[in-house]
Amino acid sequence: MKRFLGFVKKEFLHIFRDVRTMIILFGIPAVQILLFGFVVSTDLKNAQVAFLDLSRDEITQKISDKICSSGFFRRGETLLNFNDIDKALRGNKIKAVIVFEKDFGRSLVSEGKAAISIIADGSEPNMATLTTNYLTAIVADFNKELAGNSATVAQLVEPEVRMFYNPSLKGQYMFVPGVITLIMILICALMTSITITREKEFGTMEVLLVSPLKPIQIILGKVIPYFMLSFVDVIMILLLSWLVFGLSVKGSLILLLAESMLYILMSLSIGILISTVAKTMQQAIFISLVGMLLPSVLLSGFIFPIENMPKVYGWVSAILPPRYFIVIIKNIMIKGTGFLYVWKETLILMVFTAAAIGLSIRNFKIRLQ
Repeated sequence: MKRFLGFVKKEFLHIFRDVRTMIILFGIPAVQILLFGFVVSTDLKNAQVAFLDLSRDEITQKISDKICSSGFFRRGETLLNFNDIDKALRGNKIKAVIVFEKDFGRSLVSEGKAAISIIADGSEPNMATLTTNYLTAIVADFNKELAGNSATVAQLVEPEVRMFYNPSLKGQYMFVPGVITLIMILICALMTSITITREKEFGTMEVLLVSPLKPIQIILGKVIPYFMLSFVDVIMILLLSWLVFGLSVKGSLILLLAESMLYILMSLSIGILISTVAKTMQQAIFISLVGMLLPSVLLSGFIFPIENMPKVYGWVSAILPPRYFIVIIKNIMIKGTGFLYVWKETLILMVFTAAAIGLSIRNFKIRLQ
């Protein structure tokens, strides 16, 4: 028994001395509870709404103030005509547009009812559903106030809900772009992260060290095959999305493929960077899967709106490349926008790519010395 207890004590000491094991045992559960506790939420916070007020009377102002003072919404743009609605929703910041009909207050007083249109961005089905439900509830509460909080409330203000880009709120419009984003960064980063570490473990690094190839040539040689195969993956996913789900590309296919090539290159660069830092293939795989999968799913805006998260998670999300590619692919694929609507996200991805390649070359040179 004494020997057994000594063996158990030795195992405890072995675990406590291994930093990676301690991170897995205590670090990952702590991070997961913090992420899921704050990110996985059905509450709506700080969603921007735009107003198209064709009446501009006292009642429309009261409804607008009630919506913006609810704590769920923030006042965005003030639109001048119907042509501005599509432009506002394509900008990605506005989640819904509220339209007051002409002579809204006069109709409410004389006829006892008036119409208010709620136009939401259907390219994000979850967010669109939350937004319209909250806005409808606020309008219903306003009706109660007008009716004097009576038990039977007449429908004084009638909300009419419409969805742009995805009228039926099909789930494919959310998960197909998200899956493309996740698959590309996970496969590309995972495949390339084990390339240089595999050379180290198999003892073939010496061959590369004595070869006349420069570090940039070795890195490019590792990246190009995966780049071409990953591009074939993108084409295959787009074809399946069209043939199986009927989700066609509304914008420029050439622009979408060009943006996909940039995203693939960025993902491969991150994988190479991981491979130059990791000492073993196991470590490289762990960093690629744990370091990329969970944050990409929760903090990229793929499933849960970034606007609903605490600010600190928004800052973390800002350094995740999937966040920007999801915006790009939704704009081009679903909204049919052009480069002018995604140039900022494209520039950010280019910066990520250049930084990852630069750090990879720097780390690779250190390894060669």
